[in-house]
Amino acid sequence: MERENKSTKGEFLMTRTFDAPCDLVFKSWTERERLMHWWGPKGFTMRACNIDLRSGGVFHYGMQAPDGGVMWGKWIFREIVRPERLIFVVSFSDEAGGETRHPWAPDWPLKTLSTLSFSEHDGRTTLTAQGVPLDASESERAAFEAGHESMRQGWSGTLDQLAQYLAKP
Repeated sequence: MERENKSTKGEFLMTRTFDAPCDLVFKSWTERERLMHWWGPKGFTMRACNIDLRSGGVFHYGMQAPDGGVMWGKWIFREIVRPERLIFVVSFSDEAGGETRHPWAPDWPLKTLSTLSFSEHDGRTTLTAQGVPLDASESERAAFEAGHESMRQGWSGTLDQLAQYLAKP
């Protein structure tokens, strides 16, 4: 179930509540074995997933699209507070882990700063995802803001997959 998403100018904000305890939802974001089952847009398959969960550590992943194309991404963790918060820098990547531009949007920011916050109430966990461009030009900030609806659709599909994963016995 999604709640109202109020973004400040330039910030992407989305919330979602899961029928699962906070510890399990947090582990689903931070453990390779779990991420391999749900991470990414609908229809994509995880090909590679390496995660070094520590400040300065990297989550590097490769996904295959339904058309066979491969897309790489990475996060560099800045802060990890189990099971409450993850703060990380997101970028598109190549297979070797180097930063690259968005494959379909050349004005997309090279980096975004993301925060995932997890809070539990009555055995259910609310995830709040926030993102802002990092060290971005004016045109990159404009592209990011213009992309909010597309991001919301992509995140919704990804979080649907997480909900399905969490519902499995």
